[in-house]
Amino acid sequence: MPEIETGVLGLILTAVLGYLMGSVPFGVLVTRVMGLGDLRNIGSGNIGATNVLRTGNKGAALATLLLDGGKGALAVLIARACTGEDAAQLAGGAAFIGHLFPVWLGFKGGKGVATFLGILLALAWPVGIAACLTWFVTALVSRISSLSALVAAALAAVWAGFLGYPQITWLSLILATLVFYRHRPNIERLLARTEPKIGQK
Repeated sequence: MPEIETGVLGLILTAVLGYLMGSVPFGVLVTRVMGLGDLRNIGSGNIGATNVLRTGNKGAALATLLLDGGKGALAVLIARACTGEDAAQLAGGAAFIGHLFPVWLGFKGGKGVATFLGILLALAWPVGIAACLTWFVTALVSRISSLSALVAAALAAVWAGFLGYPQITWLSLILATLVFYRHRPNIERLLARTEPKIGQK
């Protein structure tokens, strides 16, 4: 963990702003703007890019992926520029919580994978790239998005330590735990070998 340098008020404001940024449901907004319907009534009902892909619109899925990752990264970068590294980590964690439990959707949000990767890229880009490559390689081999997310999340803290960024290890572990928590139904389907593959409607 980084040394606490920001005052209490600054940290509170950082957490609130980070949460509000993270809670913007881009998957829902993108599908509505593109006339694809209410994402919560499509496929798994999840608001992330994988479920957007089930609409058959790859452009909408890519836009959701980039926006969900971007909001996490932006929360970190703004907090770092305005205050310091302690606030940057707090903003990233708050943005992640915002995505999982957005106030605009009755606290029923996504699973946080793209936002998690965006946060890692902003906090320590080598760790973020390693996590993204882990997701990509696992997806290439398995063709299962949830498995790729779980492997990438599980190894994020390992990459942080290996690549020389121990200060983000604890945050990586906390966020990875939440990723696993949100993927409980996916884990059950993975064990039962019934988890759908990428692009499968």
